Amino acid sequence: MPIDSRFKKSAIALAMVAVTASMSACNSSDSPVTSEEQHFNRVSSFPVYLNGDVADKTVVEIVAAADGGNTLIYSDGKMDKVGFVDITNIASPVAAGSVDVGGEPTSVAVINNYALVAVNTSLDFINTSGNLVVIDVTTKTVIETIALAGQPDAVAISPDGQYAAVVIENERDENLGLGTPPQAPVGLLQIVNLTGTPADWRVSQVNLTGLADLYTTDPEPEYVDINEDNIAVVTLQENNHIVLVDLSDGSIVKHFSAGQVDLNNIDINKDSLITPTENLSAVLREPDGVSWMGNNHFSTANEGDLSGGSRGFTIFNRDGNVVYESAESLEHIITRHGHFPDKRAGKKGNEPENVEYAVYGGKEYLFVGSERSSVVLVYRISNDADPEFIQLLPSSVKPEGLLAIPERNLFVAAGEKDSRIDKIRSALTIYQLQQSGANYPTIVSNNDDNNLPVGWGALSGLSMDLQNDNIAYTVADSFYDSSRIFAIDIAKMPAQITREIILKDSSGALASVDASLVNGDTEMTVNLDLEGITTSANGGFWLASEGKGTFGDTAKPFEFENMLLRISSTGIIEQVVTLPTETANRQLRFGFEGVTAVMNGATEMLYVAFQRTWRGDTADHVRIGQYNTATGDWKFFYYALDAVESVYGGWSGLSDITSLGNDEFMVIERDNQGGPDAAIKRLYKFSIAGVTPLTDNGSDTVAYPVLTKTQVDDLMDDLTATGGLILEKVEGLAVTADGTVLVINDNDGVDDSNGETQLLRLKGLL
Repeated sequence: MPIDSRFKKSAIALAMVAVTASMSACNSSDSPVTSEEQHFNRVSSFPVYLNGDVADKTVVEIVAAADGGNTLIYSDGKMDKVGFVDITNIASPVAAGSVDVGGEPTSVAVINNYALVAVNTSLDFINTSGNLVVIDVTTKTVIETIALAGQPDAVAISPDGQYAAVVIENERDENLGLGTPPQAPVGLLQIVNLTGTPADWRVSQVNLTGLADLYTTDPEPEYVDINEDNIAVVTLQENNHIVLVDLSDGSIVKHFSAGQVDLNNIDINKDSLITPTENLSAVLREPDGVSWMGNNHFSTANEGDLSGGSRGFTIFNRDGNVVYESAESLEHIITRHGHFPDKRAGKKGNEPENVEYAVYGGKEYLFVGSERSSVVLVYRISNDADPEFIQLLPSSVKPEGLLAIPERNLFVAAGEKDSRIDKIRSALTIYQLQQSGANYPTIVSNNDDNNLPVGWGALSGLSMDLQNDNIAYTVADSFYDSSRIFAIDIAKMPAQITREIILKDSSGALASVDASLVNGDTEMTVNLDLEGITTSANGGFWLASEGKGTFGDTAKPFEFENMLLRISSTGIIEQVVTLPTETANRQLRFGFEGVTAVMNGATEMLYVAFQRTWRGDTADHVRIGQYNTATGDWKFFYYALDAVESVYGGWSGLSDITSLGNDEFMVIERDNQGGPDAAIKRLYKFSIAGVTPLTDNGSDTVAYPVLTKTQVDDLMDDLTATGGLILEKVEGLAVTADGTVLVINDNDGVDDSNGETQLLRLKGLL
């Protein structure tokens, strides 16, 4: 479906899209569409090691579909294989085997019953070589190997099936000199005429040198797509250039610079803070992925590489004119959804990697994959209008390949990163277009006082407001240097962060205990490892801050204590409580993880969950601490942890605690594993009625009473129901007045994580 008359806003006007939202509601154009209409929802995830062994180091990069969209075929550059997945039942993808292709597969495309695989067989950056390997999809056998002119990086097939275009990148050595082009051998484009059988196919080549202004002798081609006129669009990423090639004769139709863009109100500092207040001018786009949108427009994902990276996507017409520029709006959307990767802020931000365009049921969609935020942004295209942001989809870590399967109302994202030790598995994520609301995100933020989205992530504890059951509170842990409390309106779907309360030590209460935790700014903000929060009947909050380090451990030495902090409603630290010396000297680096308050007559009692067993404690028993705010006394119970069940080992511990009333409490017990290795994510409750806690007298023989626990829910089932891989850090817990159990996870600040935050709403448990 052509879109020739669309995308009319100027770049300047578009740059203002994300900063004109209302502060009272999340209703800006960078907010998700939430009405009951069609949305893509994640239905399943397939970790690709399932086509081998769980210990395999895999990387799924590009994905294609065969058999009417019932079979996925993906490249696995770590295993030197192409894998197959049967998605006849999209809720339960099935491993369907793999084929060794004799080198590193970099891309795959499908025509009829053939999979065309670009395979890199290069010895090094100078001695480059590659093949186009043709696989029979039915028999899963290699039937032809066609030699290529160098190291291939992308392959595309024309809509009419006449041609394949193969990008020969011959990528540069980033460690050679300054790592910049020109570097021989140079890249080019190869055209494969697909007439006849694979044995009859013939290859020609297109010289791309002498076109770009930056490195005219070294084109550095990256990605290719083909329209219905058999015009290939090729991105020359490091050259910030775009080339159109007529595949019928190999002629250059047009070439032009990808241009520059100004970015306003973005975060460009790797400083453990999300502060979208800086501007960048004349940023080179340096596009990576590219996708035709009809015959006369195409979109680029502007990842950047050398000195560019405009953090968004651009739509060009065939003449090379920009007709739409996302500017900073993409980064604002990602920030609003809690997926901003602060550790990449000083480089290229979220790094859009790829784009995909398709028509579903007569409606046009554009998908933009963000490598560093591990999301896919979905836009809908309508007549005489700009792309309308519809929703954000969570993917596995570092999505590379994007695949639309409109004949089955499916969309697939390939996440390439695989690190079992970091609880990350490379995986294919499958989404379905459904007549329903979006099931992600579960939380978004409103705007701050500067009319910019509130930045958030790494959420930990959770607590309900005592006066308004529509409001919950959460905290961010030490991933961010300025500690804060977030108020969440849970009556909204998705829930909305309505305001942030920045913690300040203006009273000096924290500095008198540990001045190193107070930041050196004029407002006296603080940097605590907040893991728990509870609202106080006396107003304000109590927070649990986890200590850092272990006494007597030279590898991870003690740095600061575990603390309870009384906080005013405006964020002022009023009181700091530490453990008695006898207990503090046992400190293990896994300390306070949750706190809850209970009124005992006129006295507020605090109950604190320790994460793991401390020195001198009974094996596999963790403490539940009881603190009397009137007397300052600490006493303790024991809670017996479940034995580790993960085949990958690790540990289990507590993550939060909340009062259920009548001397009953609920806790989260979890292991430190994610994805297929996760085993324990559970809710337990226990009662302290008739159980007397004991004081720590410094002896290792104190027989603290062991609480009797009862399982309330297996969160593995709830997390599996989201269609994603199991999240590791399930860390926040609260209960509403109607008995709904709220559970939230810590997304690790999108560092070695896909950044996903799930606020589970569990009914019928109590």
